[in-house]
Amino acid sequence: MAHVRDVSELPKAHLHLHFTGSMRPTTLLDLADKYGVHLPEALSSGKPPKLRATDERGWFRFQRLYDIARSCLRTPEDIQRLVREAAEEDVRDGSRWLEIQVDPTSYAPRLGGLIPALEIILDAVHRASRDTGLGIRVLVAANRTKHPLDARTLARLAVRYADQGVVGFGLSNDERRGFARDFDRAFAIARDGGLLAAPHGGELSGPASIRDCLDDLHAGRVGHGVRAVEDPALLRRLAARGVTCEVCPTSNVALGVYEKPADVPLRTLFDAGVPMALGADDPLLFGARLAAQYEVARTVHGFTDAELAELARQSVRGSRAPEDERRRLLADIDAWLGA
Repeated sequence: MAHVRDVSELPKAHLHLHFTGSMRPTTLLDLADKYGVHLPEALSSGKPPKLRATDERGWFRFQRLYDIARSCLRTPEDIQRLVREAAEEDVRDGSRWLEIQVDPTSYAPRLGGLIPALEIILDAVHRASRDTGLGIRVLVAANRTKHPLDARTLARLAVRYADQGVVGFGLSNDERRGFARDFDRAFAIARDGGLLAAPHGGELSGPASIRDCLDDLHAGRVGHGVRAVEDPALLRRLAARGVTCEVCPTSNVALGVYEKPADVPLRTLFDAGVPMALGADDPLLFGARLAAQYEVARTVHGFTDAELAELARQSVRGSRAPEDERRRLLADIDAWLGA
């Protein structure tokens, strides 16, 4: 019988983690008590809430829970705690490089404005990286449900801090709302400023959503992207262009995109040559962090250790890590496989 290696020791990059969603459940309980915030049972029970976001009501409930959790982050110290703990969790799961996604607009009212909010977040990132040894960078994400002019403001802000830890620009929230092309100018600003374009697509909506990300926003990575399997031509296009899909198996099932872990098309994407970076998305709400996503690939989809190592390599290649860091990570992945 082949030796089964520990996936938590497999060096990897984590490219799909949302800011508030990275919080430890115990930290949420502490902060809620500190600020007198009443948490619904879905956030206080210690168990992942039952979610299904395939209809508008379900998505609204998911967003409401997220907003309640976010309301417990009120001071720079809260931000520092969240990022430090997220980094500690990632290191425990074998992550060596993290790109965390945040919309600073959501935190600005309590942190003194948009610019101070982003600076506080970046300061927390620098501290956590120094203290844990984890390479951490930030993707600034616009909200698809807000006006495209707001996205342009965020894109300019992101470019302004491109040399201080911001590496990409995203687009999150319900992809069924509006059109990707409405945000094309914001993404042009980000790309012209040297940032990676990494919008969400192909999760709650089908292949057309991914094509819009490619055609209108010139995405270098796609958040989720799993629905590409419904269009063989799109699969070939993603593979040929080397566009990494940030696939989050646990959240796909929790939100009802797929009924069960076996339905998440990891094997189809992998066999088609589409690069993937497995991600935890929002472990606060979905209950599973990064290493658990690799366990799904192994136990549910039959990925061998060699294939898991290739998934880790794909996550590194899809990252914005400096070239010397990539080389070290790829060598360490080979060492894990050779152990």
